[in-house]
Amino acid sequence: MAGPRSRRACGSAYFAFEFEKRGAEVVSVELPSLAEWDVISGERDQIVNHLIQWHKASTPEEAYVRHLDGPFRFCHKMLGSKVTRCYSSVYHLTLDKVGGKKFDLIYAGDILLHLFSPLQALDTLSILCAGQIFATLDAPFEHADHPYMRFVGREGEGRTWWLMSTLCLESMLKRVGFRTVTQVGAYSGILRRASVAYQRKVLMASK
Repeated sequence: MAGPRSRRACGSAYFAFEFEKRGAEVVSVELPSLAEWDVISGERDQIVNHLIQWHKASTPEEAYVRHLDGPFRFCHKMLGSKVTRCYSSVYHLTLDKVGGKKFDLIYAGDILLHLFSPLQALDTLSILCAGQIFATLDAPFEHADHPYMRFVGREGEGRTWWLMSTLCLESMLKRVGFRTVTQVGAYSGILRRASVAYQRKVLMASK
């Protein structure tokens, strides 16, 4: 291997290519279709149709390529990358799907707040992890004395379902088999489409 084995949920794959540049052998995981998003069933068609219109696409499959897979493929080709692509929901990941070997590092990023079942996702990722996992949470949301998670998926407010305290994420990570959890960083930015500022903490959990 060229370096530590790394797995991450992909999106536009910025971190996948950055990890590769730093010497890692990377498996980038992305959903196989827009139908696999964790969204309310009665709202799925509306969300998909919005993306079709946004990308001036003719079909959900074309919108998927323009929204998720196309940017990755373009960067992969331009960079001459060897990042491996795995198409799966986080809940259905297995060792066979990702090449048969556990990962030294898993970068989960912002995925947990967009999932219906964050604990189930962490349980699956723990099975695939031989070393460390990095995950983020909303920095301003803090209840230091309680492992607290709040539902924020009110009608008409996108695909963010949860805010969780540091102790909540730490407790979940330890429950699925990680021995130590520490905060190793923080960052902030602005969501361009919504013009909303955000702050994130980065936690590292080790086996």
